[in-house]
Amino acid sequence: MKHLQDAISIAEQFQNKTFTPVQALENAFEKIQHTESVYIQLCETRAYREAKAAQARWEAGQPLSIFDGVPISWKDLFDIQGYKTTAGSPVLNDSKIKTTDASMVATLTQKGMVNIGKTNLSEFAYSGLGLNPFFGHPKNIYDSTCVSGGSSSGAAISVGRGTVPLAMGSDTAGSIRIPAAFNGLVGYRSSYTRYAKEGVFELAKTLDTLGPLALSVRDCKALDNLLLGKNILEIPQIQTKPQQMSFVVDERVFLHPKTSEDVKKNFSQSVEKLKEQGCLVEYRPIDAFQQSLDLVDEGLWLGAAEAFTLHEDLLNSSAAEKMDQYIRSRLETARHFPASKQIKLYFLKQKLQQQLRIELNGSLLLTPTVMHTAPELAPLLESEETFFDWNKRSLRLTMPGSFLDTPAITVPNGFCKRGLPTGLLISSYSGDDETVFRAAHFFEGL
Repeated sequence: MKHLQDAISIAEQFQNKTFTPVQALENAFEKIQHTESVYIQLCETRAYREAKAAQARWEAGQPLSIFDGVPISWKDLFDIQGYKTTAGSPVLNDSKIKTTDASMVATLTQKGMVNIGKTNLSEFAYSGLGLNPFFGHPKNIYDSTCVSGGSSSGAAISVGRGTVPLAMGSDTAGSIRIPAAFNGLVGYRSSYTRYAKEGVFELAKTLDTLGPLALSVRDCKALDNLLLGKNILEIPQIQTKPQQMSFVVDERVFLHPKTSEDVKKNFSQSVEKLKEQGCLVEYRPIDAFQQSLDLVDEGLWLGAAEAFTLHEDLLNSSAAEKMDQYIRSRLETARHFPASKQIKLYFLKQKLQQQLRIELNGSLLLTPTVMHTAPELAPLLESEETFFDWNKRSLRLTMPGSFLDTPAITVPNGFCKRGLPTGLLISSYSGDDETVFRAAHFFEGL
């Protein structure tokens, strides 16, 4: 993907008048013709209208933002006016056309971004592997026999195949971070309250977050600025001195026996690079993370209870037969989740989030993003048991961060022997997004 340009590079060409928004859009649709199972719906008429308007603004020297005219894709959980929202499910394939844009879509449209279309995902966003038997299985960028990761599968591949430099996804248990790591991309999970969620199809109300998948950390930060309404015409200046950064590694996470050797090796090398640059790296327990990880291993996951509650009426109806039966089975596992356990988890969640901030004590948490590289697709299609096993493993290291509401960015940090990418996850306590951006940008530069 070295030949792909990030959004800021494209915007600089708009500014220099060596490239135009209409040309960028034409390139995007040309590449889309050579992709498979990536987009569920395309917004061609709207996109050309937006690109032509952006081009006129650049010619007049009056762009709405640094990303005026830059194409973006949307996971098909986001409402776009004039289109239905499928959430990757045939159950919603005949749902009503939306009359308004989701809040985030509206905000970025007002900043001039060009909305290309809606991307594929695991049905109802409820899997870390990215399979979809109805709209197709997006294939891994580096090996087409392997999965893309999910649930923001189409979002990742839309960036990795160069159709857009930025894709918006959602992350409830790892759905941005996993496909980003599996495909050598940057993925940003925002803190829970950072972005407006109106007009986005829910999975788990207290865990859903939104964020981009991208080719660079600076693109994620520039998009973040647009969404927050600050410095919208400037390239973000993310400056950090290594002596100002400190990190912590909990070896219980890093040395888990199911973590692949390639992931361990690349993680260790990443930590050593940070040390060589003068960063402080401590090895000590972070009990809030470990306790959250223990809950995940025990199957005590809030998202399962909330997702079942959301879809209970569907699961009790004949329409459940239309669903991906893997997803249906996953949802059904929480049918008898006791309300008392669910309420206790809400209280524990608050306690551990506060504990994490104290335990980090100004440091950022380093973990591998996923314990392994992208698994092969074929065995997952042949066996539900195999699917469940790999899905659980893929989500294992990202679910604690969702429970603790850690802002987190995954950055590519190497490859396995087979040539598949791995990712380093940089996380902090809820609300500390800016520190995570600075550290991720610094590491990316190494």
